Amino acid sequence: MNIDTLISEQTRELLKKSQGSSHSGNEYLIGKGGYIPPDPDLLTDAITALAMGKNILLKGPTGAGKTKFAETLSFLFKRPLHMINCSVDLDAESLVGARYLDYKDNKQVIEFAPGPVIKAMKNGHFLYIDEINMAKPETLPLINGVLDYRKMITNPFTGEVVMAADGFGVIAAINEGYIGTVPLNEALKNRFIVIDVPYLQGEQLNHLIQDSTSLKDSVLIERFVKLSGDLVLAANQGRLSEEAASIRALLDACDLSTALPPLRAIKRAIIDKMDEEKERDFIRNLAETLF
Repeated sequence: MNIDTLISEQTRELLKKSQGSSHSGNEYLIGKGGYIPPDPDLLTDAITALAMGKNILLKGPTGAGKTKFAETLSFLFKRPLHMINCSVDLDAESLVGARYLDYKDNKQVIEFAPGPVIKAMKNGHFLYIDEINMAKPETLPLINGVLDYRKMITNPFTGEVVMAADGFGVIAAINEGYIGTVPLNEALKNRFIVIDVPYLQGEQLNHLIQDSTSLKDSVLIERFVKLSGDLVLAANQGRLSEEAASIRALLDACDLSTALPPLRAIKRAIIDKMDEEKERDFIRNLAETLF
């Protein structure tokens, strides 16, 4: 499916004016694309917000394709994407960089290696903050100035004031209610345009399986699409955890099914990830009705 068919001429023009040009040495950081949203408005709104210099927050369940969405935006804008994977261990060095000892002219000197925030700002690239609500609340205020109209930061290790170059943008992702996360405070959330990213289903999921996995059997693909729909419904009803409905896990099962029996592929990619026996039994029963 061609993304150009999903966006209007006006959006294409806005995108064209905002696309990057030369990123010598950083081309490998540009995403490969491939994400087709369940609603074309998601793509239009994300492109529009980024082109206007806004930050966007992709909010949705685990495995819904938020990272793939971010990589596709990087591809469309032709801008390298610097990634931060948040956790409770995230610290200032993980964000802005770290000092290290080096030798010059036989003398020991202290140098600074820039982190993803500094690299993205100075080069006018995109910054992707994955699972932003996994970080400790006291860590993120360091980049408040990066996320508001100032688009600047004072490097705590060098004292340098860094202003973002043209083209710099921030994409963050969040799984609300996921284990290990904390609620995103309002001051931080207000710095983003929020875009809900639901699970892909139906014909769009069918296309994704064909484009992203080795599975080409149309009958099996339809059965995996049906299985996904049943898992999403059960997760929405609270009968399964969101992890069970992960599109990422489903794609793994599709790949494995080209070499393994489908039920065993589903067991390895989806069922065995569940902690509770009743969830494993539920998914197994669903799968056995289809394969």
